[in-house]
Amino acid sequence: MSTAREDLTGRARLRDAAIECFAAHGFDESLRAIAARAEVSAGLVRHHFGSKEALRAECDVTVLARYRALKNESLKASPRQLFAQFPSSREGGILLVYILRSVREGGEAGRDFIEHMVVEALEFSRDAVERGIIIPSRDEEARVRFLVQQSIGAMVVSFAMRPGTPLEDFGAVMERYYAEAVLPTLELYTEGLFTSREYLDEYLAFLAGTKNPPAGLAGETVTR
Repeated sequence: MSTAREDLTGRARLRDAAIECFAAHGFDESLRAIAARAEVSAGLVRHHFGSKEALRAECDVTVLARYRALKNESLKASPRQLFAQFPSSREGGILLVYILRSVREGGEAGRDFIEHMVVEALEFSRDAVERGIIIPSRDEEARVRFLVQQSIGAMVVSFAMRPGTPLEDFGAVMERYYAEAVLPTLELYTEGLFTSREYLDEYLAFLAGTKNPPAGLAGETVTR
């Protein structure tokens, strides 16, 4: 039992060290560097995970789980409680940069990561609609997918404009990005952009000939 506990602790230390290494330096980071950050021997990485690919897969699962936990905490907190926690935590910064790396890397792993984020966000969105926090959508999945892509795209552009930004200071990275993004995001989500429904109504009328979409307010069920 003692050995099992030690193995579990060593595995978790290596996983967390890998998440930080991948976030700070990219997914080409060596197993030796990951072991050094975890303060263990390089041989223990293969002992616990077998391969770098298996280690990366477990890191992805862990990052998504932690992202989900942070989202759940934010939904449960009042706006006052939420913003009282600023500046943002180092943990949040690690997740932010890891997600950025996954998307910028592209490939199957990056696409899978995005799809998992969409699934998670869709669950959050439906829960928020039920709780009356956000208004429903005519197509909840389409809205969620757009918002995920928009937010991640904005993050990618933000970092691309500052190629010399050191990513190892995860808390500072998170704080700077939030300073840029929170106000315009909340303003758009809360107050909207257009002063009338004209563009939306015209687009719905345009689609009516081919898709017969629901009319009226978002989320309304319309029978014809």
